[in-house]
Order: sequence, then structure tokens, then C-alpha cells
Amino acid sequence: MPSYAAVLRPPHARRTFGAALIGRLSYGTVSLSLVLAVKDASGSFALAGTAMALFGATSVCLSPVRAAFVDRYGPRRALVPMAGCYALLLLVLAAATRHPGTPPPLIAALAAAAGAGTPPLGPTMRTLWRRLVPGRELLECAYSLDGVAEELLYVAGPLLVGALTACASPSAGVAVSALLVLAGTVALVTSPVAAGPHRESAGSPPGDLRPAGSPPGPTGPAGVRSRWPRQPVVVAAGVGLALGGLDLLVVADAARHGRPAAVAWVLAALSAGSVVGGLVNGAVSWHAPARLRLALLAAGLGLSLAGAGLAPNLPVLGAATALAGLFVAPALTTSYLIADESAAPDARTRAGAWVNTAVNAGSTGGTAAVGVLVGRVPLALCFALVAAPALLSGASALPVLGRVSRRPRRRRRAGAGSGART
Repeated sequence: MPSYAAVLRPPHARRTFGAALIGRLSYGTVSLSLVLAVKDASGSFALAGTAMALFGATSVCLSPVRAAFVDRYGPRRALVPMAGCYALLLLVLAAATRHPGTPPPLIAALAAAAGAGTPPLGPTMRTLWRRLVPGRELLECAYSLDGVAEELLYVAGPLLVGALTACASPSAGVAVSALLVLAGTVALVTSPVAAGPHRESAGSPPGDLRPAGSPPGPTGPAGVRSRWPRQPVVVAAGVGLALGGLDLLVVADAARHGRPAAVAWVLAALSAGSVVGGLVNGAVSWHAPARLRLALLAAGLGLSLAGAGLAPNLPVLGAATALAGLFVAPALTTSYLIADESAAPDARTRAGAWVNTAVNAGSTGGTAAVGVLVGRVPLALCFALVAAPALLSGASALPVLGRVSRRPRRRRRAGAGSGART
């Protein structure tokens, strides 16, 4: 059975993972810090929203391009210039928003430029896990641990910003975000496992992470693995659409019940469910093919969100969102695993970045779509529409399920173990 202790036991594993988490904490602090700093300096929510939108757009859209540099040149040669430019631009933004008077076009341009240089620490760390842990089961456990830790960073980040804002100007949060990403990146690239571009070696786990006998993954011409992982990207986009829409729907439902402050604990229930689901997912040695599991997880998320729209009160809504959260981290973890499996050895960071891009772009699209629907369509129907992309991506389970059911059964040899594995 895989275990989280075994994941952190190999040489340099704790050091590398800890460094990546320090750098990735910046992504949990920078969004709120940037919005607060621009609003404080300009007095305009419109400018704050525009700056954040430009930052997010360039960060998301260029993520696969930046990851391609990591695949080609390795973390040390690619991440250090990115992190240096990104941190410098954030520090300039912090200085520009420290006092009123900075021209709005300059703030918008700096935000867009900073987003364009965001170093892909998450996809890089997921690629480095392959070098750190042996075997498919430990790699899946490592990805689950990585996903849960990332979820917690996005909870801890706003809390850190709140503490900073209480004792300093909002621009201090932008500066701290710059220092975090620079310190984490330098610590990450100085780890011995970050040397050079990724190459398969005799000690590396096999490229194909599927259980024996499972259907083959997508390949390109002449059997070459695809550099664009279709199923995980589509499912990740569906998950992002669902989550982006859910945030706004929870706000609307809390306002309908006259308890706007309840939004925080309802969304906290979603995060708590995601953490529990991620930990369980990594602690279990799965027998079902990853592609089938991914489709079923997406379908489970969709059904849970559709049911949440029928909640008669906020406590039931909180329980429903916690149930939906159980599927979130496992779905994203499995998406990253399949992307890694289907990518060529020199394109694994890029494949993970495509999944990241799909989640973030889907989240933005879901928020925008629900913003148009709320007030015009009943909330229960809004929940059902938000759940639809996840449910539709779950339909991809049917062909995989058919292949599994038609697989010939083998007789067990006498004396073979009979313990079932889920």
C-alpha cells in the first residue's frame, strides 16, 4: 500500500517539496494582495478588477509556453529568469501601489507583464516527483499529497494577506508574494533532482502509469505519445467551470437566505471535502484504470453539485458542497497523472500546465457565465447548468467501462493471494 511517509522518504524529497510549497504560497497571496493594493492606491474597484483580470489572463494563457521552456532547458535554466522577472515586476507593482497617483494604464501594464512571467512551479514539481519516487503507486500518492498541499496553500494565502494588511499597507502583500516566489524557486532549483531537462533513466518509473491490462492512452502519429492530453484537459476544464460557477452561486444563495457571512464556511466545507478526498485518494491502491476513475469522479462532482441546488437551507448546502469537494482533489490529481502518462518524456511539464490552464480558464468562464445567469434563472437550474460540464465529461467513462467489462478473466493460480484492491 502507498503511504505519504514513503513519498517523503527518498533523498531530497522533503527539501524539494518544501521549496516548491514556499514558492507556490505566493500564488495563494498575490491575487488578493494585488486587488487590495490597487484598490487602496486608486480608490477604484474597476481598476482593481481590470488589473487582476489582466494578471490572470496572461498567467493562464501563457502557462504552457513557460512550461515548454522548463521541459526544454530544465528547471534551473528556465525557472530562475522567470522567477527573477516575476518577482521584480511584483516589487515594482508594490512600489507603484504604495501611494496614490500612479497612472492606471501603468498599473494595468505592470499587472499584465507580471502575470506573463509567472513561473510554473506546480507543473515543475509534479514532473520532479517522477524523479523522486519509484513506481506508479507512490507517484499517484505523491500527486495526491501535492494536490492537497496546494489546496491548503490557497486557504492559507488569504489568511496571511489578512494578517499583513492588519499591520501594513496592502502593497506589502504584493512584495511578500514576490519574496516568497523568489525564495521558493531558488531553493527548488538548487535541489539535486532539479538538474537538467527531464530524461528517462533506468531508475525512473515507467512512462505508462496505467494498471496492467488497461486500455492504452492517446498517442499521436506512429504511436508517439500526445503532447496535448485531451481527456484530462477536458475534465479539468469541466471541473474549473463547475467550481468557478459554484463560488458565485453560494454567494447568491447565502444572500437569498439573508446570511451573506455564511459564504465563508460553505466554501470552507468545499475545501475541507477536497482535502479529505485527496488524502483518501492517495492512500488507496486503485485497481480501476485511471481514465475510468477520472470520468467517474467528474460525474460524481456533477451529481453532487446538481443536488446542491436542491438544498433547502445553508447547512444542507454546506453538507452538499463538502460532498462535492470529495471529488475535486481526486479528479485533478488523476487528471495530472493521465497527462503525465500520455505526454512524451520531454513534454511532461507542459502537459501538466495544460491541465492547470484548463482549470483556471474554466473557473473564469464559469464565474462569468453564472454572473449572467444569476437573477434571470432559478438558482436550482443554475446549479444544474454548472454541474452539466462535469457530468458530460463523465460520459467518457462509458467506452472505458465497456473495454474493462469485455476484458477476458484469468484464473488465479493455486495459492495466489485473494485480497481485493479497490
